[in-house]
Amino acid sequence: MIAKRIEVNTSGGAQFPLDCYVADAMDEVDPGIRRPAVIIFPGGAYMRLSEREAEPVALRFMTEGFNAFVAWYRVAPNRYPLPQQDAAAAVAWVRAQADAMHTNPDRIAVMGFSAGGHVAGSLGTLWQHGELWQDMGLTPQDVRPNAMALCYPVITGGAYAHRLSFECLTGESDAKAHEAYSVEKWVTEQCPPTFLWHTFEDQSVPVENSLLMAQALHAHGVTAELHAYAFGPHGAALANEITSGVKMPQYTVEDAAVWPGLAASFFKKVM
Repeated sequence: MIAKRIEVNTSGGAQFPLDCYVADAMDEVDPGIRRPAVIIFPGGAYMRLSEREAEPVALRFMTEGFNAFVAWYRVAPNRYPLPQQDAAAAVAWVRAQADAMHTNPDRIAVMGFSAGGHVAGSLGTLWQHGELWQDMGLTPQDVRPNAMALCYPVITGGAYAHRLSFECLTGESDAKAHEAYSVEKWVTEQCPPTFLWHTFEDQSVPVENSLLMAQALHAHGVTAELHAYAFGPHGAALANEITSGVKMPQYTVEDAAVWPGLAASFFKKVM
């Protein structure tokens, strides 16, 4: 197994850590195997990054046949578009290293949790925009994800915004300044197929964030799947005992715990 942390070059001459979880190719099975990949962006309101939404998720998706990568992107005091440029650099690195990482370069999905959903969603909607990749000498095709999974994502800067995330992303406390960073307003027909899940009980990032994103994707003819569960707090991660433990039993949400299998199935159908 390839299990290591590497440093990825990103904009401004900076680097960020990328954790790689890749099963070895087996001669007895398929020495030339090229698996689909998922790049995970943990949440944390653009002020920190959650370990619960990192390695446990990567290991879970390995069991579904994916190579998994966790991108520890820049957060505050770094501002937009630096986290988004890190996301672009992560996709470009995985695509460039596809052979060494036993990865299919045309089957790379991004997955974001909470504010990490804003990062992943930004890349999925803005992958053609030069501000995300020009500084690194990349191209749109280098950084385009083939699918997205947005998990209780921060999406809108409008009425249902998670204000702290947008304050950390922009450095602006004025809510009017956050509107311009609403991912649902960036959706076009060129967005990759998207899987979304949320809970109606989410008191931090309202479910309307996922509903607005789903509505925008549908309006532009983008293949999407939405699961909105009745119960569960914000930040459930895998929604099982692996990411809740004895300290946070409220994050074990039996109904929502099926989402990784649903997301994996969606990815396999659309990319």
